[in-house]
Amino acid sequence: MKFFRQVSTPRLILFVASIAVIAAATGAIAVTAFGGGGSTPPPKPLAQAIHDALTAPEPQGITARIKYMNNLFPSGALVGQAGSALMSGASGRVWITNDGRGRLELQSDSGDAQITWNSTQVNVYDATSNTDYRFTLPAQSSTDTGKTKTPPTLDEITSFLTQLAQHASVSDAQPSNVAGQPAYTVSVSPKHDGGLLGSAQLAWDAVQGVPLRVAVYAQGNSSPVLELKATDIAYGPVSSSDVDVSPPAGAKVVDLTPPTSGSTNGTKPSDVTGLDAVQKAVSFHIAAPDSLVGLPRQTVQLVGGSDTKSKGVLVVYGQGLGAVVVFEHAVDASGNGNGMQTGALPPVSLDGVTGHELATQLGTVVLFDRTGVSYVLAGSMPPAAAEAAARALK
Repeated sequence: MKFFRQVSTPRLILFVASIAVIAAATGAIAVTAFGGGGSTPPPKPLAQAIHDALTAPEPQGITARIKYMNNLFPSGALVGQAGSALMSGASGRVWITNDGRGRLELQSDSGDAQITWNSTQVNVYDATSNTDYRFTLPAQSSTDTGKTKTPPTLDEITSFLTQLAQHASVSDAQPSNVAGQPAYTVSVSPKHDGGLLGSAQLAWDAVQGVPLRVAVYAQGNSSPVLELKATDIAYGPVSSSDVDVSPPAGAKVVDLTPPTSGSTNGTKPSDVTGLDAVQKAVSFHIAAPDSLVGLPRQTVQLVGGSDTKSKGVLVVYGQGLGAVVVFEHAVDASGNGNGMQTGALPPVSLDGVTGHELATQLGTVVLFDRTGVSYVLAGSMPPAAAEAAARALK
């Protein structure tokens, strides 16, 4: 992954971030030419196709019409929710400047949504709930600031693909045509520990090196669970007024930026690992059996702030994309547990305790409180397996 740091910021956003998505969410299906007819580029080795994309001249800007599809949530996964463009899928437009700022606008009968980003912050505005979700991006380190970024060499890309091939099956660069542009499409699928994740695909403009389509598939599905693709695209200067758009003044603001970890005597909570050491650092009993639904316990780590009230515990079972992650923290004095709006999630019975469950085609999340401790369990597994894992946390 070292060579990713050598690519310019806009290209990192446009290309490398997309290929990171498919490397993290990967099953095997045939690669086809998406977007209908049109010319296709000549066959080319994958490493060469990636190198040419990353070394292509930066476009002055990008304007495109896009289609977003979301089949992640099966029927009944959310209670009484009409949804929004983010939940149900939509059509829309995207504008991206040559300095990495951008705006993605989605429009659907279920409601509109808008995503804007720059070098410091991402905003997701959901018009259905009039809510602005904000996430502050990590600051660049002083050593990276001002550095001249150079594209990776062909040898570096080849080495990266060789390492990736140890964990995933990677297709050749398949000539295709997307949004009327000659493109290359690559498919990535896990060799093991893939959970419910099937394959993922990425297509990019063969000349401009700009991603045109990214899609994620669940195991056994021939249609994508999530897909974002361009249907029409143009390259040229983009006005700041197209990307510097703010949510309405009265929108509810939800800050999703994780709190900065505090430290005591120079020791960060993240430095405290191992069941015995972490148990001494928290006031509640940690439920961390040696194995969970057949998966061995891998790590136990202290997370959160430096004060006792904000400390939590992260326990990981299994490896890779098939791992199960459990977050535990004490219920506060007011009886507030997970502190999340669970009304839209179906209830589930867990041996006398009522929890709430979010089931998707790519995995399941179970939230519940038991004997003064709140739990959030997540894994790329069916609901029955997630519920069995939750019942075993005692």
